[in-house]
Amino acid sequence: MDFRDSPEEAAFRARLRAWLAEHAGEFKASGDDYWHQAGRWHTALYEGGFFGLSWPKRFGGHDLAPVYDVILDEELAIAGAPPRPSLGYLAHGLGRHASEEVQQRFLPGMINGTERWCQGFSEPGAGSDLASLTTRAELDGDEYVIHGHKIWTSYSDVADLCLVLARTDPDVPRHKGVSGFIVSMHQPGVEQRPLKMINGVSAEFGQVVFDGARVPAANMVGKPGDGWKLAMTVVGHEREPSTLGFSARYGKLVRSLAQTADAAGGKVPDDLRWAAVQAEMLRLHVRRRLSEQLDGVTHTSDGSLDKLLMTWVEQSVGHAALAVTGTRDRENLEAYLYSRAQSVMGGTSQIQKNIIAGRILGLPTS
Repeated sequence: MDFRDSPEEAAFRARLRAWLAEHAGEFKASGDDYWHQAGRWHTALYEGGFFGLSWPKRFGGHDLAPVYDVILDEELAIAGAPPRPSLGYLAHGLGRHASEEVQQRFLPGMINGTERWCQGFSEPGAGSDLASLTTRAELDGDEYVIHGHKIWTSYSDVADLCLVLARTDPDVPRHKGVSGFIVSMHQPGVEQRPLKMINGVSAEFGQVVFDGARVPAANMVGKPGDGWKLAMTVVGHEREPSTLGFSARYGKLVRSLAQTADAAGGKVPDDLRWAAVQAEMLRLHVRRRLSEQLDGVTHTSDGSLDKLLMTWVEQSVGHAALAVTGTRDRENLEAYLYSRAQSVMGGTSQIQKNIIAGRILGLPTS
């Protein structure tokens, strides 16, 4: 396959590099500083013409091929800039399942960054087994009243809106009684509780308690009971490394670790050798996925395979970072610590293996 840029792609890459050379240094790429300034970074990318590249123009995007998102991810990693805000999975969910009115109301603000979003799916007792969620939404006139507890909610402390899954019908099979809502975070009945990560970051995740929060019935995404279909669209896109753009960052860290190991003059750790193989595997896999997207291939359960591969790579790179610099380099130590969460966040590795076995390989899972 030919992965070289077309003339149009090369011109875009050159323009992006010039913009990053001028602006990337203004923003931190990790830690609490990154999370606190994520909104400004989103706005800067959008105003520079580098956000929403593959999203529809009618909502403020650029209607470009997905390859431009990959170019953006690669160049951000090369420049040491923050990653692009991870909102594509929410946009895909609304774009596929929401009414035209809901899309017109909410997608422009999501794309241009004037409205910050978070995702209220996981609960203390319903993470990978999302269908067991207990948050409920009860109809009261032309509004729903929400009671429940969400956890691992990125940006929850600064979000304006939350895409919430809640049970609207407790008397049907659990997958069929779930609905999706766009809920304002600025109202009584919404409580924020920050979570501190093992790597010291305290601004990435939070808990959200809904205690009588209200949402207009018109803010439902799809029809009552469509929440499971919405959730599968969202997590399917969330688990694809081609849209997350992490592969370039893994490769960059591996190259940096190799330079450090060479400078030390010792034996290159086996963990680093394996991480180099893993990072290259993911790089090629992402490009295969991109080629399939350009050919119009839609992925469903394959997202679990992508998520599992990404987990293996991030944890391999994390082990390599620890093997090369131990605990004396703070950034590498944080990379290792953060990698441990990858096998849990976005659906545990065990659940991904079950999905792959049952839905891709056709194996019995019980």
